[in-house]
Amino acid sequence: MPITAPSPTAESVGGTPTHALADATASDSTLRHFLHGLPGVDAVGLEARAASLGTRSIKTTAKAYAIDLAISMVDLTTLEGADTPGKVRALGAKAVHPDPTDRTTPSTAAVCVYPDMVAAAKEAVAGSGVKVASVATAFPAGRAALDVKLADVRDAVAAGADEIDMVIDRGAFLAGKYLKVYDEITAVKEACGTNARLKVIFETGELSTYDNIRRASWLGMLAGADFIKTSTGKVAVNATPANTLLMLEAVRDFRAQTGVQVGVKPAGGIRTSKDAIKFLVLVNETVGEDWLDNHWFRFGASSLLNDLLMQRQKLATGRYSGPDYVTVD
Repeated sequence: MPITAPSPTAESVGGTPTHALADATASDSTLRHFLHGLPGVDAVGLEARAASLGTRSIKTTAKAYAIDLAISMVDLTTLEGADTPGKVRALGAKAVHPDPTDRTTPSTAAVCVYPDMVAAAKEAVAGSGVKVASVATAFPAGRAALDVKLADVRDAVAAGADEIDMVIDRGAFLAGKYLKVYDEITAVKEACGTNARLKVIFETGELSTYDNIRRASWLGMLAGADFIKTSTGKVAVNATPANTLLMLEAVRDFRAQTGVQVGVKPAGGIRTSKDAIKFLVLVNETVGEDWLDNHWFRFGASSLLNDLLMQRQKLATGRYSGPDYVTVD
């Protein structure tokens, strides 16, 4: 059932209007009132629905379509201290042509790198339509002063990043300093300018409860996130069907009340085609076809692409080509 977010005032225009949601961020107290007024999450019901949708069987033509769609939604990612320009260029080439032997294979959505690798990534994907995303704001912990975080963002945007993946200050969020988190997101959004879309990472594995994930989702959307993202992929618990379903419900309800569509990006732990297809079923059944596009849904992954390519080859030829068929990232 869609959620009707609480209005912090008695006034409304057309039900639950944008201005009422804007009022929610007027002060720390009104924001707290709004977020803690959201309905509590039925954890048992949420997990049961996610598990039920995960049992849907997708075969033959539908499976082939789903695999190609999933490939087109991958943010092909390398976020290691040992990243080099050469590695990033190779990753960019793979993003543009994931299977060099079959040019019908779709390109991935983006390559995701650290800010100092953005220029190399831009060069590698030039003219292809593949976006360059950059993590920023002291990724993955987010433990830095705001001016340092904003400098991180501006460097990435100046180098040509099309998308910025920021991390929220989980310590501030868990301490109930919601307006501080909101103000940081809005400042990063401003630093992105008009050319870079903003993905806001919650690190759901550190938020402890589903209620906190729901609050973080609404907080991110109120602050102007273009995407809300589960995780950095750097902690033990990353994207799960249940936390992704919860975030999908949030973007559905946010659009119903404001007319603003926000994307969702599960990241970390999604490694197989079977996993990816389960997430696509969640999207289709929760928010519908409007989100079944890489402008609105992404997978934060690296090893996932390799399995998608092997499964695609299996569907085309009836056999697996072996472990050396695809490059290992």
